[in-house]
Amino acid sequence: MDTIFGKQNFRNEIVWCYRGAGYPAKDFGKRHDIMFRYSKTNDYAFNLDAVREPYAETTQERFKHYIGNVRKGIDYGTQELHTLGRHPDDWWEIQPIAPSAKERLGYPTQKPEALLEKIIKASSKEEDWILDPFCGCGTTMAVAERLNRNWVGIDITMLAINLIRHRLAKQYPSIEMFVDGRPKDVAAAKALFRKDPFEFEYWALDLVSAIPAQSKTKENMRGADKGIDGVINFVKDVVDGAQAYGKLLVQVKGGSVHRDIIATLKGDIERERADGGLLITLEKPTQPMREEAVSAGSYEVKFTRQTYPKIQILTVEELINNKKPELPIVALPYYKEAKEVKKESKRKSLGL
Repeated sequence: MDTIFGKQNFRNEIVWCYRGAGYPAKDFGKRHDIMFRYSKTNDYAFNLDAVREPYAETTQERFKHYIGNVRKGIDYGTQELHTLGRHPDDWWEIQPIAPSAKERLGYPTQKPEALLEKIIKASSKEEDWILDPFCGCGTTMAVAERLNRNWVGIDITMLAINLIRHRLAKQYPSIEMFVDGRPKDVAAAKALFRKDPFEFEYWALDLVSAIPAQSKTKENMRGADKGIDGVINFVKDVVDGAQAYGKLLVQVKGGSVHRDIIATLKGDIERERADGGLLITLEKPTQPMREEAVSAGSYEVKFTRQTYPKIQILTVEELINNKKPELPIVALPYYKEAKEVKKESKRKSLGL
């Protein structure tokens, strides 16, 4: 930060304080984080009135009466409190997001919107640009959008970018986002696979709204292919008003494909007691693969009385051209949905 902004432009060390449950047996409780506030030059924005805080009740009570303001024999009259509140200190009491809160989207480093709101309000005005180069689940982007700021978010992982896209589309249905870094053709998909098979898999799973497999890590993805890459959940039946769920297993293949892959997927479906499977391939499947998939038969969704192929094969090229797998109408989203926010949307840019 000193290198980018200059150590002479360091403004504050802000202490973000919060409460929490539980204490370590042999340590003090961890109840704060540190934020460094810099400016680029001496000419910077600080919108004090936008972030003033309520006065303490004792202060408000004390200022209801004349408390004296005499200096060098001159009485300057009654002191008054600012109508918008007190000047904030460099320590802020803002609670982190509770594990069960609706705001939480499942990202381990997610910050509360109240924290980002204070930062953005203090340091910018409407139509200014906000940059978050490690945007994670997109809290900065969501708050900037709500406060009518332009924004750019950057993240190295396809999973984070996918989450932000879905989060903002749900919160702001009319939003228009520009996304760089996601493959838009087969050549770009192949380039992503060569660069990072793990990120290619996340991208492909998002094309069909599949949940990435919990057991997958970059470490075990680098070696032999193990297990299922993703899952698609759907409502299979409704009994006495209660929903029964089904699942489809998803495998993503970026390299060469052959008939044995379908046989393996059949075995996975049986082992996991799934209803069906979907194979996404970067290369075109062989005719024996397609015949093997057809021979697997179909499964039924009882409350709609519709049947679907037990095993489906789709190529990346087909998905890019908007061909979708045959899925039940009512499917469960793979991401936790954010609450919709009513506002007039502006054009925004999301960068990867």
